[in-house]
Amino acid sequence: MRIMGIDFGDARTGLAVSDEMNMLVGEAWTVNQWDPQRMAEIIVTEAENRGVRRLVLGLPKNMDGTEGPRAEKCREFGELLKTLTDIELVLWDERRSSIEAHAILHANGKKEKKHRKTVDAVAASLILEGYLGTLRQG
Repeated sequence: MRIMGIDFGDARTGLAVSDEMNMLVGEAWTVNQWDPQRMAEIIVTEAENRGVRRLVLGLPKNMDGTEGPRAEKCREFGELLKTLTDIELVLWDERRSSIEAHAILHANGKKEKKHRKTVDAVAASLILEGYLGTLRQG
């Protein structure tokens, strides 16, 4: 069973898919799409094409654990996904995933201007890695 991590954004969304054993992130990419309905349709298609059986949608909480407008937007997007597929959906606390993604890219010599092209894919990978880690821990 494969699992897909999702870093939902207004203009770009990062996607990452695990290997069959749920040990590693197998691939990650970014989709440029402004329309949430169309983005949800793309995610469902990509998930079905890859045999994904669980979607892990990043839920951006504030550092104190509260939820703001961005988290509400992600919850609404999760509800939209549920209307389009029977694939299980899990909301995952993604605090700091984008900050960590930028730090990883910077540490690997990527210029700040070029981060936009890949940061969402890296963030989706971090969301998925965190989720897979909890599965391994039981």
